[in-house]
Amino acid sequence: MQLSDKHEGTLTKVMAGLRVLDFSTTIAGPHCTRMLADMGAEVIKIETDGGETMRTRPPLRKGCSTVFGQLNVGKKSVVLDLKSEDGREAVRRLAATADILVENFRPGVMHRLRLDYDRLYQVNPRLIYCSISGYGQTGPSAELPAYAPVIHAASGYDMAHLAYQPGRSRPDYCGIYHADIVTGTYGFGAIASALYQRTATGLGQHIDVSMLESMLTLTVIELQNAQFAVKPPPRPMFGPTETGNGYVMITVASEKTFQGLMGVIGRPEWISDPRFATYAARRENWADLMDGVEVWSRQLTTDACLLALGAAGVPASAYRTVSEALADPQLAHRQALSEVQDEGGSFRVLNLPFRMSGADTTSGKTVAALGEHTDALREELGLADDAPIPPGKTAATY
Repeated sequence: MQLSDKHEGTLTKVMAGLRVLDFSTTIAGPHCTRMLADMGAEVIKIETDGGETMRTRPPLRKGCSTVFGQLNVGKKSVVLDLKSEDGREAVRRLAATADILVENFRPGVMHRLRLDYDRLYQVNPRLIYCSISGYGQTGPSAELPAYAPVIHAASGYDMAHLAYQPGRSRPDYCGIYHADIVTGTYGFGAIASALYQRTATGLGQHIDVSMLESMLTLTVIELQNAQFAVKPPPRPMFGPTETGNGYVMITVASEKTFQGLMGVIGRPEWISDPRFATYAARRENWADLMDGVEVWSRQLTTDACLLALGAAGVPASAYRTVSEALADPQLAHRQALSEVQDEGGSFRVLNLPFRMSGADTTSGKTVAALGEHTDALREELGLADDAPIPPGKTAATY
């Protein structure tokens, strides 16, 4: 039985009834608001008439990006010209009805558009306004342009990763944008916390999320090692172990797993060997320990190694491609992927990685076409194309 089956037929969307204005582009902000949409919020994505940047990123089918779809499924799309009084007035009217606003412009842009938190607070004091930026809203680096690869370098993450690659001096290029995903997730958590606080205070607030600081949270051990000198082991403690036809990752993180591994490789005497008997000794002699493990593992296939390690309770995995990981029956069991639709056809997206016994956390089913909901929203706001902005209600008022 899956967790969600405990309340079969009674699952709701936790954030149903909340309205989110999404001004964000690329990955960090859209990831944050996609999570809000999955939890049931009505997310209104504000785009220019040219469409958000990610709409053009491959893979493309009939001009539709599945990466854009992965980040924006379940949202509405509205096209507004934020440089015009009409567009800004539409935002102000929307803000009066909204619970949450998310933007990831460079600091100062929303102020210049007269759509900053202080102004929109006057429209709606309950509004939770989340700003995501490279370095934070204030400070000497605040206005520097930033994308995930820049933040990876600026945070020390890339050099920390290099330290685990013996014999290499050139930093890797990490094409997997950790900074975007972790920052968007922190934004989601901060918004959820602000919603809870609002139940007590009745007021929203401004949330300032920094990609630099978010990325630093991934360097838990490295951050402390940067403050207190720690001699690195002679070989990275968690790296590939060679087999007869590939590599496996073996994690020895406790006395129990160490003892289990020694039994698997036929070296039970090493449990009491002074070189390996304690964590400190093992760390100092890690190269010798893993060289001994590889004497055993190179004689077996990857599958045979994993079978033996699993039987002994030693955490291990083959090095898989993303395609191989997606074919894991565990993901099918957890219904980790949903099929969604856009104008280019159907494709799969990943659902949120958590399940709730009383709530539905699956993704929406469709990806909105550019501007698909503009007319309906303008009608709701009393801003039909032939309806002028009422006197005294223009952007100049604010």
